[in-house]
Amino acid sequence: MLRLMAAGKAGSKRARSTKVEGVTPLSAGEFKVIRALHPGFVTMMRQLDIDLEREHRMSHAEFVALMFLSEASDRTLGLSELARRCQQSLSAISRTVGRMEAQGLVRREQSSQDARAYNAVLTDAGLARLEQAVPTHLGSLRRHLFDHLDGVDLEAIGSAFERIAAAASGDPHAVPGQPSPDTPIGRYIRG
Repeated sequence: MLRLMAAGKAGSKRARSTKVEGVTPLSAGEFKVIRALHPGFVTMMRQLDIDLEREHRMSHAEFVALMFLSEASDRTLGLSELARRCQQSLSAISRTVGRMEAQGLVRREQSSQDARAYNAVLTDAGLARLEQAVPTHLGSLRRHLFDHLDGVDLEAIGSAFERIAAAASGDPHAVPGQPSPDTPIGRYIRG
């Protein structure tokens, strides 16, 4: 039994791992990013959700769906495209749209292009609700994200995540561009 315990101790031959040829080890800085990325992201998203739920009885998923609908031509997107933009499965976006439809924030319409497909259409009530929620969301983003990135090159981080999304999805336009200044979010983007 003592041999088994010794085999797992740091410094013992069994506890040491061998490097695999062709695999570049992580630097301490890279490891720190990887170790902090998931808990930091999950915690931040939870806080964004909590703030929207508390102030507007709206989930972050609903906010994001309303935002993308507000930016779309005729405030309309096919459910598949809305799911892609929101990074949700089709069944998840269908549930999200269903909750918002019950509140009169969106309506579902059969697609004129494909009788098997449906579109989500942002209603005037949904647009008004989004406009009310935008300042809360921007305050949350400031508190839970940007206030912690003082001195960090935001342009470089944004570009890096665009490249990551494009490479992972195979879609060079995986991250939608900047919204028009006449959209609820676009009004709050400077420069």
